[in-house]
Amino acid sequence: MGELIFRAMGCEVAVLSDQSIDLAAVPEWFETWEQTLSRFRPNSELMRLNQRAGRPLAVSETLWDVLGLALDAAAWSKGLVVPTLLPALLQAGYDRSFELLSNAVNQLQAWHYQPQAWLAISRRDQGRLVQLARDTALDLGGIAKGWAADRTAQQLATQAACLVDVGGDLATAGQRQDGLAWAIGVPNPRTQQCEAMIWFAAGGVATSGVDYRRWRKGDRWQHHLIDPRTGEPSTSDVLSATVIAPSAVQAEVAAKMVVLLGLEPGLAWINQHPAFAALAFDHAGKSYSSERFNSYRWE
Repeated sequence: MGELIFRAMGCEVAVLSDQSIDLAAVPEWFETWEQTLSRFRPNSELMRLNQRAGRPLAVSETLWDVLGLALDAAAWSKGLVVPTLLPALLQAGYDRSFELLSNAVNQLQAWHYQPQAWLAISRRDQGRLVQLARDTALDLGGIAKGWAADRTAQQLATQAACLVDVGGDLATAGQRQDGLAWAIGVPNPRTQQCEAMIWFAAGGVATSGVDYRRWRKGDRWQHHLIDPRTGEPSTSDVLSATVIAPSAVQAEVAAKMVVLLGLEPGLAWINQHPAFAALAFDHAGKSYSSERFNSYRWE
């Protein structure tokens, strides 16, 4: 089997294959993508776009594609998962890469959270020109990780079947030689014990929750899942949610939807989408599954 584990995008990246394949270039791909998409690198292409809010900028194909996915997600989620939350994240105290938790903190006076700012983003295909509304800024973190997982799996599938895990956003591509699916454990966020094993043959899996990226600001606990309806960290009854979907990007967006909507409306929303399945946990660690989740469960 081929295996590679390294750090990128502020998280651990793991690449697995059931065959021996060349993985040497994968860290270089992630370095290039991070220099394009990271809001934690002051000189990244994303930060140059943020700093030019109000003026058009010609962007790379990578930034164009990932921003397009983020705007598609915003429309699909009816404004619940949006890319224009950076001002709210900074206000909550998430102003640096989490393993260090400041380059961006001095931007607080320049950037202001606006719930509908994503609707004002202008994109022109000719020349890949992007213009943000004034006083707004992008954070593409979750979408970027899902995209990187999907893209890596697709590029490696020309050699062999593989599974790519980018900080909990998983993507697979290609047919395994043994014909089997990948077996993946879903831990209970309270006990860290395996709650369920799932068979995962193709597509994406993502977990989103408020249990990991947490910090104190004054006398309050904060986390990174901002509810765009309030501009504040989510206060729903979901601690974490794991979603199975056709791609890692779709799973990433859907998992956030479950957390932000809450248990009952979140799982009802999943049940309305036949290609999705979910396992969610409340703050006590009790699990709740969508209608189709058991079809993926490995008993």
